[in-house]
Amino acid sequence: MTTLDRDESHVPTLAGALVTAGRTLPLRVAAPMAVAAGLALLLAFPPYGVWPLAPVGVALLAAAAHRRRLRAGAGLGFLTGVALFAPMLAWTNLHTGYLPWVLLSLLQAGYLALLGAATAWVSPLADRGRWQWPALTGLLWVGQEALRDRTPFGGFPWGRLAFSQDDSPLLRLAALGGAPLVTFAVALLGGLLVAATWRGWEARRDGRPEWWLTAAVPAAVVVAVGVVSLLVPVAAAGGGRTVTVAIVQGNVPRLGLDFNAQRQAVLNNHVDATLELAARVAAGAERQPDLVVWPENSSDIDPLRNPTAGARIAQAADTVRAPILVGAVLLGPGPGQVRNAGILWRPDTGADMTQLYTKRHPVPFAEYVPLRDIARQVSDKVDLIRNDFVPGSTPGVVRVGPATLGDVICFEVAYDEVVRDTVTGGAQLLVVQTNNATFNEAEARQQLAMVRLRAVEHGRPALMASTVGVSGFVAPDGRVSDATGFNTREVVVRQLRLDDGRTLATRLGWWPELALAALAVAALAGAGVLRRRQRVVPG
Repeated sequence: MTTLDRDESHVPTLAGALVTAGRTLPLRVAAPMAVAAGLALLLAFPPYGVWPLAPVGVALLAAAAHRRRLRAGAGLGFLTGVALFAPMLAWTNLHTGYLPWVLLSLLQAGYLALLGAATAWVSPLADRGRWQWPALTGLLWVGQEALRDRTPFGGFPWGRLAFSQDDSPLLRLAALGGAPLVTFAVALLGGLLVAATWRGWEARRDGRPEWWLTAAVPAAVVVAVGVVSLLVPVAAAGGGRTVTVAIVQGNVPRLGLDFNAQRQAVLNNHVDATLELAARVAAGAERQPDLVVWPENSSDIDPLRNPTAGARIAQAADTVRAPILVGAVLLGPGPGQVRNAGILWRPDTGADMTQLYTKRHPVPFAEYVPLRDIARQVSDKVDLIRNDFVPGSTPGVVRVGPATLGDVICFEVAYDEVVRDTVTGGAQLLVVQTNNATFNEAEARQQLAMVRLRAVEHGRPALMASTVGVSGFVAPDGRVSDATGFNTREVVVRQLRLDDGRTLATRLGWWPELALAALAVAALAGAGVLRRRQRVVPG
């Protein structure tokens, strides 16, 4: 038995167990720590928003998996994943039954199982140079997220560490390296917590009077990282022209999947709310908007093929005297196919087919069903999706006239490249059209946190328009304005200053993530070499 596998004398306290030098933590201590790690990470995300708990969660998992066999490390990571994702993704269980929620939660937890195994694998490197632990922890988290964001079926980036930092000073790092750099910084701080606690306890156990210094130095580094983050410049306001934008949150008669059965009512809600806005503008009580944004699924009736739906949207655009970006479900291009689209509807002239964005990343098992015959054997609910949504092929760059929009639809805001492509294509204002009628307020607030990161990442004003909430505007420094309530009908209007500049993150694109992920792979390879030299047999 090697030092990686020993479970020696009982340690009477959690602190002692966490940092007992040369020993693997007893499983009776490590397993609760792994669960606590998941719960700490959960509380860091909206709607709770206790963002300092994110590094704590990272630290707990890193300590629990350290020096364990690979299978044990994977099991501990899986416990953390279940504790995090099962409650975080509970909104997928609201209207479709428990099975999609369970399967998605377990799938996402599987990636943290890989992280736990990887953490166990690199233990020799961390022991060889204890202050390598923070960097190793950061690299492994970035690598895990890079894999989870892309697999399977295009990935599911929900729950990235970066998305927990919407109120944190670390959010500003997004302007330098996007979400991957923010994730790295959060995990780095978690690694510092582990290394500081471990080294401090070793020094105190050995009776060294300077034990406090070994803990104080990394604590000072943690503070320094926060201070440096605050010094990262982010745009407080753009340098371009000012436009007035209105968000129409029309609401739905009833939350749930049957919002599709309420299609005419949902469209009427958005038309009527826009007509009320036009009346306030005419009375001088509100600014004349240059653009009105409706959310995803505001017209689930194809307005290009249904004259009544088209006439109602035209009435709204003509009356408010501004173009409307309409979230519409369009039939085609082939039989049995539909598109989730944002289409610009201009006053007097109607639908502008040159300014049409089709969602590029439809959600598997929600907007289309891969492997339908196999999926049907798991659940017949897949047949609720009768027509598969087909993906678009071009970025969501929509030119209104006074502004160029970067349109992304719903979950697309979680994908780095989908948002960045609009900015490199000329977008001056980021627009997220979403429909949260089948979810809840927690999901909506998690999504708004992503919008905040994207605004800072690309130095752009942004907005989120939802059918039921939460809608609102986001400044280029991440501040939220005019956020609406949930399950309410509201219209908010705001002047925004556009921006054409590019942040370092926009220029670098996927290179920071690639570099960090490559270093993670190198660390895994280096640990393998060191294990062979030490003749340690992995479990």
